[in-house]
Amino acid sequence: MQSVEQLKELHLRRFGTVPQVFAAPGRVNLIGEHTDYAEGFVMPAAIDFATLAGVTQREDGRVVIRAENFDEERSFEAEALPEMRSGEWSDYPVGVLRTLAEEGYRIPPLSLSLWGDVPLGSGLSSSASVEVATAAAVTRLMGTAIDGPAMARLCQRAENEFVGASCGIMDQFVSVNGAANHALLLDCRDLSYRLAPIPKSVALVIANTMVKHSIAGGEYGTRRAEVELACRILARHRPEIRFLRDATVVDLERWGEEIPEAARKRARHIITENARTTAAAEALETQDMDRLGMLMHEAHLSYSHDFEASCAEADLMVELAGRLPGLIGARLTGGGFGGCTVNLVEQEFAAEFKSKLGAQYRERTGIEPEIYICHASDGVRRVG
Repeated sequence: MQSVEQLKELHLRRFGTVPQVFAAPGRVNLIGEHTDYAEGFVMPAAIDFATLAGVTQREDGRVVIRAENFDEERSFEAEALPEMRSGEWSDYPVGVLRTLAEEGYRIPPLSLSLWGDVPLGSGLSSSASVEVATAAAVTRLMGTAIDGPAMARLCQRAENEFVGASCGIMDQFVSVNGAANHALLLDCRDLSYRLAPIPKSVALVIANTMVKHSIAGGEYGTRRAEVELACRILARHRPEIRFLRDATVVDLERWGEEIPEAARKRARHIITENARTTAAAEALETQDMDRLGMLMHEAHLSYSHDFEASCAEADLMVELAGRLPGLIGARLTGGGFGGCTVNLVEQEFAAEFKSKLGAQYRERTGIEPEIYICHASDGVRRVG
């Protein structure tokens, strides 16, 4: 995480006042990919990469948002929030302000400094981190308390409706409700959740393939449409199937011939991934690391072959990890089409694992990866 004291100094230098500072983590999803918008199960962990948001009041009627990462600002009247997205970084915090206003909150004049170290475009949810940090800072400035699930939904709505990205609830939810040294099994239907302990002897090693993607792009939307098509066809036979969460492998075997091949494969991934995700939480709770590793391996194969959301570089990263000592499980994480793999590694092997994986990937691809040794973090909080 970036330096809280340094952000305070930057904010003071630019705006003349010392801010309250809030930290909202990124996340890595251990298992449960593209199941969130099917009202299924996901199991992410918040990580110790975060967005810091420093906020103070203004007296001139304006909102000024500064992104320290880009050395850029956006400014507008607090009584005249932008109505349309710009396609720039500011859409994420502006979308949160706009959504708060639509919920009946009066946005006060304010200065907001944002500074983060969540890698962009890598599948670690930098966007949700920005949204949640913004929401926490602005609501505290307004003297308003919003509970965790409500804040997560508000930030999801900002990304869906203002930014225009069809994300589910997982990213924002774990950024709000994550806990140190735990994964979070989330039921995306009713937002109930339970925490599953990650042993202290296990490190989260996140390997960035350096292949970039945007979940606002066409591939994400195409996959989601295919999932929804398969659901509609199955629901003709079983009307109680509202989302693929409600379907079974037996349903797919019985009526799958009616579903176009691509959509059928997507459905198979979603249905089997839900079962793997709940089983993975049980494996953590019983400390059955062998079982967890097998489930992660099966999840990657399904994501690559059935959901067809992997890429050559990510498949290679997982393959190379499988040959290294200390690995418990490896898979592509995030929205797909590039980004990061998540590797559960015995802590004593983590540094060696990082070094060897990076060297072997670089030798095979000519790409210098970014590899981070992480730990599960608390959710959004005031810091400093």
